[in-house]
Parts: sequence; C-alpha cells; structure tokens
Amino acid sequence: MSERQLDLFSDVGEGVSQGSSQFMRRCLVSSEMNDEELIAAIPESSLADSCILAAEAGRRRLSAAVPALATLCRRFAGFGTRRAVSEQAAAFEGLAMIGGRDAAHAVSEMIERAVVQGPTLQIAVRAAARLGSLLTPDALRRLLRYAEPGIRAGACCCARPLPELISLSIDLLDDLNRTVVASAAFALGRMRRIEARPILKSSLEDDPSEDVIDAVASSADEECLVLLGRIARSNSALADAALNGLEDVDDHRAITIVAAIRRLRSSRTTAPPSAPESLRSLRLRQTDQAACLLQNSTAGDSTAGR
Repeated sequence: MSERQLDLFSDVGEGVSQGSSQFMRRCLVSSEMNDEELIAAIPESSLADSCILAAEAGRRRLSAAVPALATLCRRFAGFGTRRAVSEQAAAFEGLAMIGGRDAAHAVSEMIERAVVQGPTLQIAVRAAARLGSLLTPDALRRLLRYAEPGIRAGACCCARPLPELISLSIDLLDDLNRTVVASAAFALGRMRRIEARPILKSSLEDDPSEDVIDAVASSADEECLVLLGRIARSNSALADAALNGLEDVDDHRAITIVAAIRRLRSSRTTAPPSAPESLRSLRLRQTDQAACLLQNSTAGDSTAGR
C-alpha cells in the first residue's frame, strides 16, 4: 500500500473553480443576448439559467419580459410547500426590478391564484409590496392572518384603507413579532389612523427611518411635529426627509417649524467657518421657541374649546 495519504478533498477546489467559470460564462452569454432572445429563453430555462436570465431582464427593465417571467413561475405551481423554489424566487425578483403596472398585476395575479406557496409566497408578497400591487380584499385578509410573520408583515405594506383590513391591521399592533408590529404601524400611519401613533412616536425617538418619518407625517399631532422638527434641524442623514415630511403636513404649526428650520439652515450656510458657537445656539433656541409656541397654541386652543 502506498505511503502517500489520499486526500479526499483534493478535487474540491477544482469543482468550485469549474462551477464559477460556468456561472461567469452564462452571465456573459445572457448579457450578449438581444432583448428578444433573452425573453424567449426565460420560460423553459433551467435552474441555473433562470436565475441569470431573470436578473438580466430585471437589470434591463424589460417590461416585455413580464409574461415570460410569469410563465416561468407558473411552471412550478404546486411546488415549494417547504422550500423556496429558486426559479420562482428569481422571477419575482426580476419582476420587482422591472417595475410598472404590468409587473405589479402579474405578481398580484399569481398570489391570488396560489401559483406560489410556502417560503416562496413570502418572496412574492415582498415583491408585491415593492411594486404596490393591488391585491383583492379577500387575498389581503388571508395574508394578514397568515401563520408566517414575514407574510403578515408584507401584507401590511399592501393593505388598503378598507374597514376590515384596518381592523386586522390594528390587531397586528399587538403581534408577537416586532417586524409585523412595525409594518402594521407604518400602514396605519399612512392611512392617517391614530391607533399607530404611540408606536410611531417611539420609533421616531428611538429608531428613526424614512419609513417611520413617512408614516408619522401622514398622521402627525403636535408632539410628532416637534419630534420631526428636532430631526430636521439636526445634521443626521434623515434631516431632509424629516423636513420634507413637515412640509407635507397641512397644518399652520408645521409651517411655523419649517420656517424656523429654514432660517437655521440659511444661517449655517451664510455664516463664516469661524462663526461663534453662540450664534448657532441662538438659532437652535429659535427652533425650540417655535416648538414651544406651537405647544402653547395647542394648549390655548384646547382651553378655548372648553
């Protein structure tokens, strides 16, 4: 027997190298196809090719590829109860990248006809949320009650201001999954429902984001306006989003805060680099005073109402 020890993994690197090179060749081939060739190849493509072709169609924003990607999804209807179907997942990602009304309609149709199920359904619902797909009330009711949290969260993003859907979304504010709670709060905020305000205010203070700002601005009360004003006057990446949110609020108190922040930003732009700290402090106090004025005016209005 040879003294040389056999290496059971000696060909692993070679296999990986071959797989990578084949993948690169496929990518190069798909990028060299014209639009018609690419679309024609999608419906009957293999697992490896379908992912590459769908991604290429999405990259090119080929609206003409929507029917082909839908056909690819329907090929695997009935599969994927336990594991995501990669071909369907690639098709939904391609549709989301392409965007537009046709892609949104194709996604909603496949969800409602149960072309997808299991883990792939979650991918489909995410695509529907990105595309703004109009799902029927029956489909949304089913998805908002779904056992999988990711599907409930995605369905919240598609919900519309219909009485039963609003009621289900309010119930989800007490969901055990934090992502579902946040998604329900964002949806209700955009519907101008006050039930979501406590959660949105907490998120605005502790974990602000553009989604939070958008939802808060749609249903803002005086406290929300003050919180938005603090973010807008700061140097954070969300300052512009907060200012835009305030400008979208049809309220004289928001106009007061926006004017104070505009003056503050103007002073920052025109002041020399060595401007004294007292000047910046003065501008910050002016913004605080605007916030106090709006709170006092709110208190006065409520007293007068009595």
